[in-house]
Amino acid sequence: MINYYEELSPEEQRRVTESVQALYRQTFLLERRYDKKTKRYQINREYYECSKHMEFIKAYFAIMDIDVMENSQMGVIYIRGEQVMGEKLSKLATLYILILKLIYDEQMSTVSTSVNAVTSLGDIHEKLGSYRLLKKQPSVTEMRRTIALLRRYQIIEPLDVLEEMDGGSRMVIYPTVNVVLMGDDVRALIETYTEGEGEDDESEI
Repeated sequence: MINYYEELSPEEQRRVTESVQALYRQTFLLERRYDKKTKRYQINREYYECSKHMEFIKAYFAIMDIDVMENSQMGVIYIRGEQVMGEKLSKLATLYILILKLIYDEQMSTVSTSVNAVTSLGDIHEKLGSYRLLKKQPSVTEMRRTIALLRRYQIIEPLDVLEEMDGGSRMVIYPTVNVVLMGDDVRALIETYTEGEGEDDESEI
């Protein structure tokens, strides 16, 4: 493993190091991310660096008992294992992820040419209301903090300025939502919240 790395050029070593650091820091790497400036999906260099050196990177993380997974169909590379310490999520963040997963699945069932979906803050809150998951309207500060967190983990990409956020604020839902939650997890969590449990619970991402 060490020999493989040392045989790379200094520039290639730098790119591999940056990609490994990004994967460990973010948990997920997307093949393509939406760029608000160009309004187009751009190739993520770090994803391709990891994919190119996948065997080396798998061996590197295996030392820490961490698995590196690649789903080329979704365009996602991610890590999992007991050593991957997730960030504590507020109830609002957990509920947002639940609804984002539902919206993602609904849109993907009718679209075959994309792995990303688009929704709005208003749509999210409408679904939260229909499932009776939100007992009171969160503050604007809570919503901004939650959206910023989900963006950091590459679950969403806001298309509008957070400071001007309202019900019409749009966001891309990335396929990483499938890695965070599977269909059965969604149903189980919805049942838990609709039963009124876990009002102040925290989960991990």
